[in-house]
Amino acid sequence: MSNPANKGEIFVVDDDPAVRQVLSLLFARAGYQLVCFAEGGALLAEARARTPVCIILDVHIPGRSGLDILKQLEAEEYPAPIFVISGKGDIAMAVEAIKHGALDFIEKPFGGAELVTRIEAAIEAWGSRRDSGNDPDLSLIQFPGREPLTRRERDVLAHIITGASNKEAGRQLQISPRTIEVHRARIMEKLQAKNIADLVRILMSEGRGPMLRASSRTA
Repeated sequence: MSNPANKGEIFVVDDDPAVRQVLSLLFARAGYQLVCFAEGGALLAEARARTPVCIILDVHIPGRSGLDILKQLEAEEYPAPIFVISGKGDIAMAVEAIKHGALDFIEKPFGGAELVTRIEAAIEAWGSRRDSGNDPDLSLIQFPGREPLTRRERDVLAHIITGASNKEAGRQLQISPRTIEVHRARIMEKLQAKNIADLVRILMSEGRGPMLRASSRTA
């Protein structure tokens, strides 16, 4: 059987050679070429030279932690989606990762086939939303006097106001319900909303409700 067409490079940072080997085999079968790193400094040097389709970044690596590397990539406005993985994950760590730009937080151990499917779907969803004509309207959302929402938070907000559950929103955006939950909490905190009804009131008071509903229907 011939190998699948090359779908691009994925950068993986993990200090465990066994994990790097397993991920390389799994993603190679799906048509991706993995470029592996044991620590974050080497990743940063390579990432500045070229952009992969995504980065899979372990939190616990030698030298600077995965979260430190994530913050550096965020500061440089790195264009590729970044998935943070950890075998010692908790809610606080997930919040920190997502706050600093991670597309999703994935806990070890994970099933190989499930991981490939999940990341591939998220890459596709990321590209579709980036290239669609719906994002310009969402990017204009401003809430004077409140901390601005990130692009991903605006995506999640568009689903929240339709009444979508965390699971439903996660399915649409191809990220985990836990990640949606973190975004949802940050949206409520930033907009100073006590509950969903209060959130809708804030949106309507800013004249954003109808625009967001239209964007959600066409997403």
